[in-house]
Amino acid sequence: MTDIAGFAPPRFAGVKDAFAANFAAGEELGARFALVEAGEVVVDLWAGHADRQATKAFDDKTLACVFSTTKALAALLMARLVDAGRLDYAQTTASIWPEFAANGKASITVEQLLSHQGGLCGFPERMDPAEWFDWELICAKLAAMAPLWPPGTASGYHPITIGYLAGEIFRRVDGRSMAVALSEDLAQPFGLDLWIGLPDAEAHRVADLQRPKGLPDFGERNAATVAAFLTPWSAPAAADPSAWRRMPVPSANGYATANGLARLMGALANDGWLDGEQILSPALIAEAARERIRGTDLVLPFEMSWGAGFMRNEAVHPWGPGNQSFGHSGWGGSCAFADPERKLAGAYVMNRQSTALLGDARAKRLIEAAYASI
Repeated sequence: MTDIAGFAPPRFAGVKDAFAANFAAGEELGARFALVEAGEVVVDLWAGHADRQATKAFDDKTLACVFSTTKALAALLMARLVDAGRLDYAQTTASIWPEFAANGKASITVEQLLSHQGGLCGFPERMDPAEWFDWELICAKLAAMAPLWPPGTASGYHPITIGYLAGEIFRRVDGRSMAVALSEDLAQPFGLDLWIGLPDAEAHRVADLQRPKGLPDFGERNAATVAAFLTPWSAPAAADPSAWRRMPVPSANGYATANGLARLMGALANDGWLDGEQILSPALIAEAARERIRGTDLVLPFEMSWGAGFMRNEAVHPWGPGNQSFGHSGWGGSCAFADPERKLAGAYVMNRQSTALLGDARAKRLIEAAYASI
């Protein structure tokens, strides 16, 4: 039996049971799940081990790499710029980043880019994986690149490149990187254990990853899928894991606790209020989550509904029954979501990765148990 730490009141006993069952079934190494209702943390559970040798506890200070769940943080940071009147989702990317207009990209809007419609999901031509560590070089390559499909006609998930695209827009408008803005504006003021790129001083808190034995099922592979995921140079972490951990790439390199993610998403489920302060207006929350495109994704093997950087729950329902829920999932199983209809938000992190691209079964059990409890 695995000892479960944290808390879940009797009302949410089913969530604790589901959490324990994931461990009893041998599906977890270490994990944490947190649930926020109307701005209050109502469930926070953790258990297991932070190392593959099972000698170090996965505790309330353990950080997990959340991969693409980081994109929810990026979407929120972009939304705050729009809310402040410093950015418009409908303006062209080239109006902020003139070099981006090359090769037929002059009319691509910020919201099209954020909803994975820009056709820049990866680099089809051979490159040195070490190039990913040069922010300016990658941004220059993306600005010069020709789209892999006509922009605005379909979505095609951008696993890594969207972090450079959104991050460069943010940097040109705000003057800071998303990593610095997250730290200065949200993480430090509200005590949220959230990072985009992780300094060496915090590395001792990161849980070891136990990677899956197989590959995800990408369905029918096309040029976009190959460029996004399946070239030898599409996985920058393999080139230098320690250097990649430090890289502030807001698409795939977030480190977080479930508590920190759930509290931040809890603000999006609660009219923007976080600890008595409004970090985003209700109107902008709705606008950020509004559907920009829906249809068969050119990279992921799903019908996807995209907001302005947020995955929308309505098409695939990885996060319970709420049609208005939104958030993001990450490679291996992590996720964070907000349900404004029920003022509910949650986050799941772990270090034993599955092959699920979306809707990891362990997280789904926890989220379904949470909805059964309210």
